[in-house]
Amino acid sequence: MAAESSIIEFAAHPSWRDQLALLLNSTGEGIYGVNLDGQCVFINRAGAELLGYQPVQLLGQNMHKVIHHSHADGGCYPVDLCPIYHAFRQNQPCRIDSDVLWRADGTNFYAEYSSYPIFDQGQITGAVVTFLDISERKRAEGLLRRAREELEQRVSERTLELTEALATIARSNERFRQLSMHLQTVREAERARIAREIHDELGSVLVKLKLDVNWLQRRLEDESKLYEKTITMGRLIDTAVLDLSRIIDDLRPSILDHQGLWAAMEWYEQEFIAATGLRSRLDLDIASTTPIPSPPLATAAYRIFQEILNNVARHANATAIEIHVTADQDALTIKVRDNGRGITLAQLRHPKSHGVLGMSERARHFGGKLEIGPAAAGGTRVHVWLPLGPRNDGDVKNDPITDL
Repeated sequence: MAAESSIIEFAAHPSWRDQLALLLNSTGEGIYGVNLDGQCVFINRAGAELLGYQPVQLLGQNMHKVIHHSHADGGCYPVDLCPIYHAFRQNQPCRIDSDVLWRADGTNFYAEYSSYPIFDQGQITGAVVTFLDISERKRAEGLLRRAREELEQRVSERTLELTEALATIARSNERFRQLSMHLQTVREAERARIAREIHDELGSVLVKLKLDVNWLQRRLEDESKLYEKTITMGRLIDTAVLDLSRIIDDLRPSILDHQGLWAAMEWYEQEFIAATGLRSRLDLDIASTTPIPSPPLATAAYRIFQEILNNVARHANATAIEIHVTADQDALTIKVRDNGRGITLAQLRHPKSHGVLGMSERARHFGGKLEIGPAAAGGTRVHVWLPLGPRNDGDVKNDPITDL
């Protein structure tokens, strides 16, 4: 208790009184003491000046009634609720920075104050109170709070704007995808129409021309020059028929419509190997429960398969390729890996990488996904997944650029 009673004990010895007064008056904080009745027994010069009084004017005054009688809004502050008085009435020290103190001119200021009981020979005799004017701090806190609120409001508004913009972009992208797929559908229909017309019209003309040339050959056997000419014409017609057949298959392979997707894939793989000379292995694993793909889905899968192989031929510089096609009642999976130089992320992200984008959009339209990237063992690997059951587009994240 000796340390707690030091203020009163020091004041009781004349040798300390002047030093204590000097200490109190040298600090910038307001300091005052009250007795058990709440009356001021001492106050330093800084405290009196903060309150707009001379020190002598406050001595003997009830400090709660003088400087702490009201809240900031002017409402009465009951003395029984005063934290300063709790220090010496209930032995409850406090440190508060949310109250105001009142000046002599009737104005108030935000104050940070603390109140601690004073002991004399083990008995509480009053309290010592220190206080500071923190109006500038509160003003700065208010400005900071308002700035934070304004910032949060701006962030909220900007977030809303960006959300709306992203939603608009998403809707635009979806409309673009729908338009893209519509154009692809129209293009496929137009290819099929042109292929039919070429086959029906030009093909029949070439067949008739071939028959006529054969007729001429039989009648010109004695005319050697004319006979040789008809042979040359016949060869040209045979070449034209082959070219016509190739053009028709490029436009729309009839095998896709007549024998289905699996046969079309096998046929195109054989055509690809014959044209490129690459070593190839094609594994087709089609479960008996696999549903027949719809014509649009079959066309999309065939075009993706065709584009994958064409990309290998154009860009991979490969000597071998492995193809695995599996299908069951749920999904069709196409996995292709070559042993070429491998694709880079920069190539995949190139703005003119239309082939990858086209394959990705075809897959996305049917709720599928495309993954393509450099394979761990070298070369490039492509993985295509297309659902054959009910679609659930919301579960599909279609990122075509993937490290496999």
